[in-house]
Order: sequence, then structure tokens, then C-alpha cells
Amino acid sequence: MKVVLLTDVKGVGKKGELINASDGYARNFLLPRKLAKEANAQAMNELKNAEASKAYKIKSETEEAQRASDALSGKIIRITGKAGQGGRLFGSVTAKEIAQEIKKQFGFEIDKRKINLDGDIKAFGTYQFEIKLYAGITAKLSVSVTEA
Repeated sequence: MKVVLLTDVKGVGKKGELINASDGYARNFLLPRKLAKEANAQAMNELKNAEASKAYKIKSETEEAQRASDALSGKIIRITGKAGQGGRLFGSVTAKEIAQEIKKQFGFEIDKRKINLDGDIKAFGTYQFEIKLYAGITAKLSVSVTEA
């Protein structure tokens, strides 16, 4: 019997997959527990629409990430900070502060976890970093930390 899985079933398949299960397994286990539904014309149409929707979402997200990458690559973010003892930076510049500056200067909402720094910035100067916008799409930027 052909069924469409409604949830992930260990050893059988993932949600949304069309599988061929034995009649007894489908009738006595999968269908009563609402883990799957019979693969009739309506279910197949819903499955096809769900796959098309997923593909469209992925395509639009990659286009948005590519547009952001093109707009941000090579840019310099300027951050000012207080000077501590000996002309060193008081505190540090973190990914969170960089994400806030990107939003303020360029208007792109970037999650701080997607910013790849080699550690917190604890001195004045210019540093290179990378933003992972989407799978396989990154942007390389610089941050210039100056004294206030």
C-alpha cells in the first residue's frame, strides 16, 4: 500500500515521503497513529504542492542571500569605542555589535551567530570577518574600530 508519511518514522522514512508499506503495517500501525495517510489523488496533489512550495522558498531565500552578499561584500563597518589603559580598547567588539552596525549602516538584518570572527576584537584597527548568509553563500567584510 502506498502511503504519504505525515511525520518522521524511524526506519521507514521522513515526513512528506511517499513510501510503499505492507498493507498490514500501514492499516494497523501507520494510519491509526496518524503517522501516514493513504496515497490517493488528493494526498499526491498536496505532496506535489508542498514540494513546489519548498522549492520556491529555497529559491527565494538563496536569491535574497545572494543580493545581500553582493551588497555587503568588501564593505567596511566603522565602529567607535572607548579607549582604556595604554590606548587599548575598553571592553571588546563582539559579533552582536557588528550585527547592529550592519543593520544601522546598510539596512540588512544579520543574525549574530552567522558572523564568523576569529575571536572578540580587543584592540583598535581593521579586522576581516565573514558572514554566512546561506548554505554556500558568504560575504567578506572588514570592521574598522576607532577611538571615540
